[in-house]
Amino acid sequence: MKKESMAFSIALTFCVMFAFWMLLSAWTVYLLEPYDLLKVSSRGILAALIVSFLTYEIFVPSRGENVLLKIRRLIPYIGWELWQIYLATIDVTKRVLGILPVDPRIIEFDTTLRSDFALVTFANSITLTPGTITIDIEPEKGRYIVHAIAKEPAESLTVDQTMQKKVGHVFMEE
Repeated sequence: MKKESMAFSIALTFCVMFAFWMLLSAWTVYLLEPYDLLKVSSRGILAALIVSFLTYEIFVPSRGENVLLKIRRLIPYIGWELWQIYLATIDVTKRVLGILPVDPRIIEFDTTLRSDFALVTFANSITLTPGTITIDIEPEKGRYIVHAIAKEPAESLTVDQTMQKKVGHVFMEE
């Protein structure tokens, strides 16, 4: 890997890791204590630097193309995924309370996604959404085996395929 691309990878990874630190860890760890920006940011900088040097090749692979475009597309996808998690949580709550039926099933379906990041992002998105869990992936075929709590969550993956299309858009595999 060239020095310029390695420096870019490390810098990009650091920025993302530090932003996650500030958004997730800093606000919850220091809720009981007075907020000390210097203390929070210094620990976050240290944590982000360590993670950046250990994982920059994973986060920004050298063979990757259009990394900034993919990141720009990933940000709205994360917002959409958070909304889907919220909606699925309501759905699962209704099923737990007996308002909607529980009809568990295991489904298999194929996807057009092929890159490692796209396959993993799709699998994690399925698992993060309450009511569905990715059981297995066959990357060479793009086949997923998923457990769903009921027919409707299963159909959203196989019939509507909105999540798959959105992940494909992020990774330019449309």
